Amino acid sequence: MKQYLDLVRTVLDTGSWQDNRTGIRTISIPGAMMRFDLQRDGFPAVTTKKLAFKSVVGELVGFLRATRSAADFRALGCKVWDQNANENEAWLANPYRLGEDDLGPVYGVQWRAWPGYKLLDVSAKTQIEDAQKRGFRVVSAVQDEGKQKVLLYKAIDQLRECLDTIVNNPSSRRILFHGWNCADLDAIALPACHLLYQFLPNAATREISLCLYIRSNDIGLGTPFNLAEGAALLHLVGRLTGYKPRWFTYFIGDAHIYENHLDMLNEQLKREPLPAPQLVLSDRIPDFAQTGKYEPEWLERVEPSDFSLQGYEHHAPLTAPMAV
Repeated sequence: MKQYLDLVRTVLDTGSWQDNRTGIRTISIPGAMMRFDLQRDGFPAVTTKKLAFKSVVGELVGFLRATRSAADFRALGCKVWDQNANENEAWLANPYRLGEDDLGPVYGVQWRAWPGYKLLDVSAKTQIEDAQKRGFRVVSAVQDEGKQKVLLYKAIDQLRECLDTIVNNPSSRRILFHGWNCADLDAIALPACHLLYQFLPNAATREISLCLYIRSNDIGLGTPFNLAEGAALLHLVGRLTGYKPRWFTYFIGDAHIYENHLDMLNEQLKREPLPAPQLVLSDRIPDFAQTGKYEPEWLERVEPSDFSLQGYEHHAPLTAPMAV
């Protein structure tokens, strides 16, 4: 994890102080990148402190199940959503909040059930028929600017469509899913930070890579968590589609360190990184490369216990408060 420590040093050495919505100052830089060869470098788990791996995979499984409840995340071993659900004053006053532990349509809802709409002229029979063939259904007739139209709806499973394309059209450069739904930004506890995932399979080498773009990343707490979560997702997608994980490229828009995380990060800079562990997926998750059988329904079947780290050595744990 030398790349992670190098990023910390870069932010500290070249960043500038800025105010933000949380009230806790950050030292920030615009634009950062890390790139990991998962076959050569191992799994990108931070070793200069203990990674909360159970929480990482608990959140990932919650996303795969499209949960919007902090209670559901807690049941999976992940408590990082508790404060955003129940202690964020702006969210507590939001009319779209449905009660205790509700988060709104956060990451997994957009990943697995993006609300897709089409507003078509009632006379556009060919367009309506095509939309219906693609799974859209008519929900109502509406008047729009004096014209009679029909409103169609479909919950779009972006992640499943990515897997389908990896299997059926691996040369596509459009295998991606997005978490930034402009229509839902006013109805959500926290707009997506890690918001764009692009899979890049190589049919010749049977390797698959992932590019992840994060608009805003808390280097102290968020980066180690998101690195592990993205890499775990890539391993799972590779298992279900018959590809070996290879390159994981991690882009950050606003890379920042909170003022009250400085002690934690300065302590990590004094520590020598240890060898990276390996991620092990449970044998119960079908390996498409071995079986030749495509079983994408395992996106919903996996459990946190299906992910484990082998050979994970780390320095003593360090903690710092999360800014909400």
